[in-house]
Amino acid sequence: MSKPKAGFYWCASCGGCEESVVDLAEDILGVVDAIDFVFFPVAMDFKKSDVVAMSDGEMAVCFINGAIRTSEQLEMAELLRRKSGVIVAYGACAHQGGIPGLANLYTKESILKTAYGTGFSTVNDPGTRPQVRIKVPEGNLTLPELHESVKALDQVIDVDYYIPGCPPPVRLLKEAVGAILSGKLPPKGTVLAPDIAVCEECPRNKTKPDKLLVKGFKRPHEALIDGEECILAQGFLCLGPVTREGCGAACPGGNMPCTGCQGPMGRIKDYGAKALSAIASTLDCNDEAEIEKLMESVADPTGTFYRYSLPSSFLFKRTNFDGEE
Repeated sequence: MSKPKAGFYWCASCGGCEESVVDLAEDILGVVDAIDFVFFPVAMDFKKSDVVAMSDGEMAVCFINGAIRTSEQLEMAELLRRKSGVIVAYGACAHQGGIPGLANLYTKESILKTAYGTGFSTVNDPGTRPQVRIKVPEGNLTLPELHESVKALDQVIDVDYYIPGCPPPVRLLKEAVGAILSGKLPPKGTVLAPDIAVCEECPRNKTKPDKLLVKGFKRPHEALIDGEECILAQGFLCLGPVTREGCGAACPGGNMPCTGCQGPMGRIKDYGAKALSAIASTLDCNDEAEIEKLMESVADPTGTFYRYSLPSSFLFKRTNFDGEE
């Protein structure tokens, strides 16, 4: 009996999701024994033509990590959707847009201007920029086109399941592969991670006060974090109360605040809005002006509350660019 075919593909992301597969360590031998990888270009020599030659639905499952920002990424996502029975959005960038999604705060033109012109480390006196198409003596050269906005995977193709995280925790990948192989999959659209908050699994949970009263927020470089006490209760902005578990509270376990990479729990429609509301409710103040002043201690509200989820939020992108350089 032939093994089910599987693929992995990398769109707009840092590559950490691909590295998480290596983190399976010796367990990867069991995965390779059970699954036939027919497309995994970051690890093996596969080409786009190999996928094109497949029958529709030939791959049992394809894990796609990264957001969608370029014409090539969109083309590959659509192709892999046709060739796969199940598509898994793998990691925070595919799940909700991730760190690349913060580019939606800027126009494509301003990003290109910074990258190829005004960036402090850029030396480009001619002002040369990559061209989508250019004719050279050897023939016509093409590059992928940069889209105006970053999108999460399910904003461009139909997605069956989601594995969150930046990168996804190893145990979530192992459990997902096991469920796919056994055929015991939950309903379509399920996030394959526990639907409880990080705080529920955090070893500091017993020190969390019944009523949090915070008088301002510190950043990790500004003060030492006590290794035992609830991080949020110490005045550090920890998003564990509104973030889905599945990571084993890895960041609090490493004495750092949760930044929200596992994304929202099932009932939350806009992660950033929920996080902002939850954090605001912890402030030890009822005066509107004082609350506004306390919230100013959050250095980068958008980057803090929408760090991994701007493209999938109700905001999606910044729309007023008047006066932007």
